[in-house]
Amino acid sequence: MEPNLLLTLTVAGLASAFMAWVIGAGSSGATPFAPAVGADAIPVMKAALVVGVFGFAGAALQGGNVSETVGNGLIVGASLSTTAVIVALVTAASLMAVGIFTGVPIATAFTVTGAIIGAGLALGGRPAWAQYGVIGGLWLLTPVFTGSVAYGLASLLPREDVPERLSLALLSALVGVIGANVRFGPLGPGGSARSIAATVATALDGPSVLWSIAVTALVATVLAAGAYRAVLQDEARALRVYLLGLGSLVAFSAGGSQVGLAVGPLLPLLDAIEVSQTAILVGGGLGLLVGSWTGAPRMIKSISQDYASLGPRRSISALFPAFVIAQVAVLLGVPISFNEIIVSAIVGSGLAVGGSGGVSRSKMVKTVGAWIGSFVLAFVVGYGALRLVGG
Repeated sequence: MEPNLLLTLTVAGLASAFMAWVIGAGSSGATPFAPAVGADAIPVMKAALVVGVFGFAGAALQGGNVSETVGNGLIVGASLSTTAVIVALVTAASLMAVGIFTGVPIATAFTVTGAIIGAGLALGGRPAWAQYGVIGGLWLLTPVFTGSVAYGLASLLPREDVPERLSLALLSALVGVIGANVRFGPLGPGGSARSIAATVATALDGPSVLWSIAVTALVATVLAAGAYRAVLQDEARALRVYLLGLGSLVAFSAGGSQVGLAVGPLLPLLDAIEVSQTAILVGGGLGLLVGSWTGAPRMIKSISQDYASLGPRRSISALFPAFVIAQVAVLLGVPISFNEIIVSAIVGSGLAVGGSGGVSRSKMVKTVGAWIGSFVLAFVVGYGALRLVGG
């Protein structure tokens, strides 16, 4: 490998590592356990520790789809050069770092997507309009879905005519249905992802659809029965454990989604560096892990305390739709903002308690403005910087 190429690839790798740290310290490291911290179910530092571990696992097992979209799906007719990768990642990471140190939850997906599109267009590429439609549609759907589902659950869980043992058992069954059918990279043949249900069905060599349904039903039943029994034994403890379990699932999903924002831009360079995608995902996961452990506590505190004062039921109401929409994004390969997911869910669950539910409207206006501004600024800087330095 030529020295100049080695140098530029090293710089690109360092930019990706910095981006992974920023994401771990910000969106993927802070948002999954913010509701649990707000409900006093877990201390801030322990939350950062746990979310780092689950985020790493999600990155290694589910990071392929979003990475492929970020690396190869945002621009048509041009491949990201090493310089473009460096410009896009440094631009996005710098904006994210500003958000971390100021306490403003800037959306990672918006900054990375904007920077890569800007850099790609500066290289002479064309907009991938079909992909933008999918991404934009999910971005717009996210606050509507998470907010409304969180509102509905937060209105339902405290009702006396809906026993908690039944409501939590039903939620657990739904989590089981989703969990049995989400896809994991290592389970599929030839690098393709496959679900647990499909893997078991294939191993049993029977009617695949029937076996998949049977496995899904079994997982859902076991989780529902466990939740039902736990509530009967100790309701308060069951709520806490349930909340921490959902937070862990959201952290896992965050890793699977957010790692693509850090390492996806490196995928067009894989031929030159001769490194497998799995190794890239594991490396990105380690970056998320370090970021969560070293930088996430500040953002966890900001999100958990500034938006609403959450109890365990409202926190569960916020985390369940977050888990669902995150897995939809991973399945579609759409880069999505976990700040947007969790903030929308917290607002929805907060409104269910009456009035504003403790939600700071001025903080929300500031946050939404930061999301929009970060996308526009990342696009402009990415485009302008690459035109200035050349591709």
